[in-house]
Amino acid sequence: MSTNTRIEDDRLLRGLGRFVQDLDSPGTLHAAFLRSPHALARITAIDADAARALAGVRAVFTGAELATLPMPAVNPLVADIRLPARAPVGAGIVHAVGEPVAMVVAETRAIAQSAAESIEVDYDPLPPCADPRLSLQPGPSSPSSQPTLHLAFGEPSPDAGLESVEVALHQPRVIAMALEPRGIVARWEDERLVVYLPSQSPARARQDLAAATGLTTAQIRVVTPDVGGAFGAKASVGLEDLLVAFAAVRLREPVRWIASRSEEFLAGPHGRGAALRGQLELAADGSPCALRARMAFPLGAWLPFSASVPARNAARILPGPYRIARVDIEAAAFAGNAAPVNIYRGAGRPEAAMLLERLMDEAARRHHEDPLAYRRRHLVSADAMPHTTPTGEVLDSGDYAACLETAADRFGYTSARENQRQRRAAGEIVGIGVACYVEPCGQGWESARITAHADGSFTVASGSSAQGQGHETTFSTLAIEALGDLVSPETVIRVLQGDTDTCPPGIGALASRSVAIGGSAITLAAKRLAARLRADPDAPRPLTEECIYEAPAEAWGFGCVIAQMRVDTETGAPTIESITWADDVGRIVSPTLAHGQLIGGLAQGLGQAMMERIFYDDDGQLLTGSLMDYAVPRAADMPPVQIVGVESDAAATRANALGAKGVGEAGCIGVPAALMNAAADAVSVLPEPDAAIAALRFPLTAETLWRALHAGGHLNDDARGAAQQMEQE
Repeated sequence: MSTNTRIEDDRLLRGLGRFVQDLDSPGTLHAAFLRSPHALARITAIDADAARALAGVRAVFTGAELATLPMPAVNPLVADIRLPARAPVGAGIVHAVGEPVAMVVAETRAIAQSAAESIEVDYDPLPPCADPRLSLQPGPSSPSSQPTLHLAFGEPSPDAGLESVEVALHQPRVIAMALEPRGIVARWEDERLVVYLPSQSPARARQDLAAATGLTTAQIRVVTPDVGGAFGAKASVGLEDLLVAFAAVRLREPVRWIASRSEEFLAGPHGRGAALRGQLELAADGSPCALRARMAFPLGAWLPFSASVPARNAARILPGPYRIARVDIEAAAFAGNAAPVNIYRGAGRPEAAMLLERLMDEAARRHHEDPLAYRRRHLVSADAMPHTTPTGEVLDSGDYAACLETAADRFGYTSARENQRQRRAAGEIVGIGVACYVEPCGQGWESARITAHADGSFTVASGSSAQGQGHETTFSTLAIEALGDLVSPETVIRVLQGDTDTCPPGIGALASRSVAIGGSAITLAAKRLAARLRADPDAPRPLTEECIYEAPAEAWGFGCVIAQMRVDTETGAPTIESITWADDVGRIVSPTLAHGQLIGGLAQGLGQAMMERIFYDDDGQLLTGSLMDYAVPRAADMPPVQIVGVESDAAATRANALGAKGVGEAGCIGVPAALMNAAADAVSVLPEPDAAIAALRFPLTAETLWRALHAGGHLNDDARGAAQQMEQE
C-alpha cells in the first residue's frame, strides 16, 4: 500500500533527514556556556567584561540575570522528591563539574566559545558529595547522606534463622550515547517563540519553556524534527534548553546551541548508577520464601522530570516473575555533585532484574540445582494470571514457563551444559547464564487525531513523537487496518508527530508506551472516523475525529535470556559465544521494526554489562569524558543472537486496546543479568568460587575478569579434578 511512510523512509535513507543541527539559517546567533570546573564551590566573583567587549558578542548572561529562572518541572508520580531551590545556571554556588556558570550569545559559534573562555570566575571549592554506595560486604549499610526520595514495600520478614543467600552489586553510571547530541534552535517569529528540540515529549517541553521565558504555552511552538536517538536522555528539557529559549526571547533573535560530545559526557543526563544489595531467604527445599532488598540510586545535581522513576520501578517490580510471598524492599535516591541521572532505556527494570537474577542463581548454586530448573520451579504459572505481587502490582498475562522453555529449546540448553562439562574438563573457563525478567509497559494516556481529506488521503496526528523507532510505519499501518475498505493501494496516509501546532497534546515517546497507548488512540480515532464515513459517505471533508485514550491497566511483558561466555584463562578477555532470547511481546504491529528495537536494546544492554562506565574521582572530576575513555559496542562486538517472540493466548493482554506490550527496553533488562550470571557460572569452578564471584563487577572487562580469576585461584590439575567431581555431583 502506498503511503507517505515509504517516502519518509526513502528520504532518510538518501541522507535528506532534517535534524536540529541542520537548522542554521543566516542570522542565527550561537550560544556557548562557561562551565564549572568544580564539583561543589561558591562563586565569590565573576568578571565578564572582556567577553562583553569582544566583537561579535551580542549578550553575556550570568547568575545575576538568570538567578530567578525556574528549574524544569518534576514528575509528581512520587510526591516527596525534591531538591533545594536553585537556578539553571550557577548563581552563587555551583553543584557539579560542567554546570553552566555563564552563557554567551554571539554571531558565530567560535566567537561565543572564545568569549565564554575569557570570563574570569573566582571559586571557593567545597568538599563534594559522591554518588551513593552500599557496602559490598554482608550486613547493614547505607549511604551517609539523607535521601531525597525514599520508597518502601512490605515489612521485615519474621522468618529469621532460615537459610539465605546474599548478593551485592553496583551498576556504574552510563550515558545514552545517542548518535545525535542534544541541541536547540529557538526563534522569535510573529510574537511567538518557535523552538526546534530533539525531545521525547514536545508538549511537556513547551510547558517548561513557558515557565522559563514567562510566555504562555499558546505563545510557544515546539517542533521535534528528525531525532537521532534518545533512549530516555531527551525525555526532559535540559538546563541549556531553558537558557537558550530565554536568550531568544530576551534578544528577539534566533539562537542556536548544539552540544559537543564532550558536553554530553560532562553535563548531559546519565543513566543507572545504583548500588544494590539483596537477601533471599530459602525454605528447607531451597524455595525462595522472602526477599529483602536495599537499593540506593543517584540523582545528581538537579532533577530531570522523571528522576524518581528508576528507584520507583526497581522497588515495585520486585520480586519479578517469581512466587515469593514476602518482601522487605527499600529504595532511596540521593542528590550528589555530579551530572543528573535521568531515565535510561529500562529505567529501574534492569536494576530489579539484576538483583533478583543474581539471587536466584546463588540460591540454585547453594542447593546444587541447575539454575534454569530452579527458575522453572518458582515462576508464576499461567493459570495464576492475573497475579498480584507482594508490592501490589498486577502481572496481567503471560505464560512464563512456556517462554522459559522456548528459550532453553532454542539455545539447546541440555546439550550446551554437556558441552560445557567437556570444555571445563579440557581447562576452559566457560559459563552459561540465565536471566528472566518482567517489564511493565504502556501506562497513562495518549492522544490522536485523524482527518479524511477531499482528495481521498488521510492525515494521522499523534501526541506521541519519534526518535528513530519508525512510528510513521507503525502508526500508518494501524490507521489503515482500522479504516479497512475505506483505503485502497493508492491511498496516501500522512503521519504528523512532534509538533505542538499540528498535533494534539500528548505524553510522548517513553516508557515503552508509543504503540500500546499512542497506537490504541490512533486505532480508536480511525474506527470512529470510519464509522462516520460509512454512515454518511458524502459528508463534507475534511472530516476529523479525535481520541484521548487512557489505558485501563498496565501491560506486563516477560522474557528469558540465556547467554554463553568464555573467559580466557591467561588474560581474562571475555568472548560472548551466543545469546538466545525469548520475549513475550504481546501483539506485534511491525515485526521488522520490533526486531530492530529488540536488537538495539540488546546492544545497549551488552554495552552496559561489558564495557560502559562513567567514572568520577573523589573530587567529583569526570575521568571518562570522551570516547577515548568510554567504550560503546560496535558491530564487531555483537555476538551470535537468536531472538524469538512468544505470541500466545496466554501472552495476550487486555491492558490496552491493541493488546500490545513494549519491546524497546527489554534488551537492557534481561541481557546484562544473563551476562553477569554467565560470568559467575564461568568462574564458579575455580578453587575459591565465592571469592571469584564476589570480585565480579560491571563492566565485565578483561581486567575485571582477570582479577576474578586470580581471586578464585587458577585451575591447576588438582583444582580441575575437583571441579570435574563437582560437576558430576
